[in-house]
This record gives sequence, structure tokens and C-alpha cells, in this order.
Amino acid sequence: MFLSVKISPRLPPSLVIVLTLLTWVVPGAARAQTNDSPTDPAALIREQGLTSNSQAMATLSYLSDVIGARLTGSPNLRRANDWTRAKLESWGLTNAHLEAWGPFGRGWELKHFSAQIVAPYVFPLIACPQAWSPGLPRTLTANVIYMGDVTEPNLNTYKGKLSGAIVLITPMREIPERYDPLVTRQSDSNLVSLANATGVPRGPGAPRPVSAPGTNGPPNVFRMLAFLQKEKAALAVAESFSGEGGTVFVASALVPYTNIFAPGLQYTPAYAFKVPPIPPQITLATEDYNRLVRMIRQGIPLKMEVDLKVKFHDEDRMAYNTIAEIPGSDLKDQLVMLGGHLDSWQAGTGATDNGAGVAACMEAVRIIEAAHLRPRRTIRIALWTGEEQIGLGSLAYVSNHFGYFAGTNKFLIQGRRAQLVRGPEFDQLSAYFNLDNGAGKIRGIYTEDNEGAREIFRKWFEPFHSMGAETVTLARTGSTDHVSFDRIGLPGFQFIQDPLDYGTRSHHSNEDVFDRIQADDLKQAATILATFVYNAATLDTPIPRVELPE
Repeated sequence: MFLSVKISPRLPPSLVIVLTLLTWVVPGAARAQTNDSPTDPAALIREQGLTSNSQAMATLSYLSDVIGARLTGSPNLRRANDWTRAKLESWGLTNAHLEAWGPFGRGWELKHFSAQIVAPYVFPLIACPQAWSPGLPRTLTANVIYMGDVTEPNLNTYKGKLSGAIVLITPMREIPERYDPLVTRQSDSNLVSLANATGVPRGPGAPRPVSAPGTNGPPNVFRMLAFLQKEKAALAVAESFSGEGGTVFVASALVPYTNIFAPGLQYTPAYAFKVPPIPPQITLATEDYNRLVRMIRQGIPLKMEVDLKVKFHDEDRMAYNTIAEIPGSDLKDQLVMLGGHLDSWQAGTGATDNGAGVAACMEAVRIIEAAHLRPRRTIRIALWTGEEQIGLGSLAYVSNHFGYFAGTNKFLIQGRRAQLVRGPEFDQLSAYFNLDNGAGKIRGIYTEDNEGAREIFRKWFEPFHSMGAETVTLARTGSTDHVSFDRIGLPGFQFIQDPLDYGTRSHHSNEDVFDRIQADDLKQAATILATFVYNAATLDTPIPRVELPE
């Protein structure tokens, strides 16, 4: 089944030195071959990952350019599921399948959208519909009303004045001149701080309380939307909550409530099967939004023309994670996992969030397969969905395979004495490695307060110091799928990455596109992922665990 790989023995002296240093990285390699062997696993991983053999950029281009945005529940995401499953299978992975979770909610597909000012003269607008927004029955041309400065006591002064109107609902945001760069790498001082950081106590905890807004300031957006819905406004328009330069940061439409902070209220997301009436919602680039506000303040009547056609899907109420494996040998019943989330938001093409992580994970397992390496433990790749909806896809998978906290909802923790119910594979998992912090190269790893893993990872990073990857921190990080593992006491890790322009330009925006990707960074990340996963799959013992508090 496994074919030998021939590499030219005429290697330059510098490469021989590198290969010699790398041999010990893969546990057990010395038992099978000498340090300068052309079949050294470390050398084979680099040969596949860092040269023209790499397929990472090609994988990402198809995923982001061809398939495009991948909103959870959408037809595009299902196309991405099918394509990634077939691609992994074509590379030789086994048990490639789509694993259902849910039911999730309604799928949503944008069919047509345009927005422009048509009076007092015509100019186009940079805008994007919010996900799961209702569409408009026909092209809308209506007066534009600015309510961003309205205070709660004055809200009722607009009664009877909003029917059929397009309403600007958020305050104008001033944009200061930017003197710092849009694109950055991790600073040395930040990496040193991370290396010296200590972890924080882990374990179940109650949700953080949220304070209600003041009664004299602007109404919260939920209250505003409820008012617009009652007054039969035709369209709600918000400005991009951050960024500038035509970048639109946009996520989900919001379901209006008179008081979202009412005790015991369970908020309904816009993707739910049964949603109260909700006004259509779009987001404008801040510069465009501010221009409209300034014109209105100077007494210029505006008319906007918007065409918004959408389609909701409920023919299949489940969502799916893409799963595939490289079988292990003598420890095949044990698991090492890697993954990133396949779903994205709708404004861009999901290249940095998180197509880059998906492509790097897929490339990592392709590297291992193409190098004909034989892991001892089974390597399982998981491409998650529903990550943008509080990690629902990985939470469901972890709950079904590894365990959950007993209570009224197995995905949520209800207090510090919740009981962990162990799943069928709880004892089989050695480690899970996640990549989901943009397109930047790997600079280190968060160990989630795992001291035993820290020492192991320090050794695994040594051959990559020249590539800028060496920081191993006890600190914890959140907001992505490794948390689903870590929260029940399984070793789940997220890599430290260079931010590049993730926070300033591409995260959840219309600039989340393939052109924000740096090829060398993606190759480096895939190569380190392949090395870590293969190392973990060949260790004599599993990665140490940190016990949850009683």
C-alpha cells in the first residue's frame, strides 16, 4: 500500500545540516533510519510542505475563489463539505464522510443585491446584507431617515413617520487618521510576554452577566429594531462597526426585542426556524454611512434604491462536519486530531477566516499521506461548521464522541458542579490541534495551562526557530474550536499566529479574500501542523492531560 519515495542523494551541505538537526523531531525515527537518510520523516514533511510540491494555496483558492462564502446552513457550505470530503479521499485518507449535527436552523442564500443613492443624484454605496436578513419583495426606492442620534426618551417622536422608509439606525462613527500599519507580525515583546505567561484556572463557570443600557442614551439595537418593525420601516441600515477604507465588517441580522436584557429571556438567533418578524438589514461602509449622515444633517433629502433578494433553505435542517482519517498502526485505537472551521461569513470568501486554517490542516494530512508516513495513532481531521455560531459544530461532535456536562443543555455549562459524562472516545484522544487565527504563519502554541505538553512542544518547535516559531505559552486563548475539547479536560491546542491584517481588514469583512493570504506563511503553518500531528501520533505515550477541578 505504501510506496517508497526517492530523493536525490546529492544534497547541499546546508540541507544536510538541517536534516541532521531534524531527525530527532519525529519520535522513533532513529529506530528506522539514520539521521541523513533520504526517508527521514522530518525531511519528507519539509520536502512536501515547503517546496513546489505544496498544494496549500491551490486548495485555498478553490475553497475561497470557486466555492466562496460558506455560511452555516447554506448551499455553498454543503458544496464545501462535499468538495473537502472528496479531496481528502482522493489524497488517500479513509473513512471520509460528512457527520451530521443539529438540527441547526434555516439556510440562507443571497440571490441579488445592489444599493445606491438615486436622489439628489446617483452614487453607488459599498454595502452588504446581514446574514439571514429577509429580502425585499421588490426593488425599494425610499426616503432615508437618520435615527442614530435618537435617545430612548425621544424614540416615540418618530411614531407614524417611518412606514416604508430606509432608516440609518447606528450613530455616526468618526474615523481617525491611521498612522500605524494595517499589517503586523507578532512583536518580540508580545512573544516574550506569552512565553512567560501562566495559565488561568480552568473548569466550568457561569456566564458573565451583561448590563442593561442606560435609559437616557441611544436605545440598544434590539429595541431600535423592534421599534422599526412596529412602525413598518422598509429597511434598517447600520454602519460597519469597525475598520475603514471601504471595508465592511458584517455578520448576522438581529432579531428585534423590546428588552433583550429581560430576566430569563432566551434570545432567538436569525437562523432559527421560527423567528419573530424582522426588518431587512444591511451594513454600509463607514465612509459611505458618514457621508449620508452629513448630507441629512445639512438638510439634503436622500433617496436610496436597494434590491435585496434572498432565499431561505429548510429542506435539510442538519449541518455537517467533514471528517477523514489516516489509519494508525500499533496504536490505531488512539487518536490525534487536527482541524479548523469550514464555515464563514457572507461578505467575503472566507479565505482568512478560516479557509487558511482549513487549507493548512488539509495540506498537513496530504503531506503525511504523500510522504507515505505511517503514524502509530490514527490521525483524524475535522473541518467544523457552525463555529461562527458559538462553535456549535465542534461542540456537537465533542459531545457525541468524547463527552459533555450533564444538565439541561449538554452544550452549556450550568454552574461549577456540573457532572462530566464521558463519551465512547474520551480515553482514546491524545490531542487536538486547531488553526483559526487568520492567515499568518505559526509563531508558537497556547498549551492551555498544560505544563506537561509545554516541554514536549518546546522540543518539537526547535527545528522551526529559524522560521520564527518557538513560543510555547501556558496562557489560554478562546473563541475557536479547541475550546470544545479543552472545556471537558481533553488536550485541545490553538497555535499562535502572526496577525497580519486579520483584525484591521479581513476578519468578518468583505476583504476576507484570497489576496490577503501569504503563500510562505501558509506553507510554514501546514508544515508545522504536519510535524506536530505526526509527532503526536508516534509518541510512546499520549500528550499529558490537565485534570478538571472537582
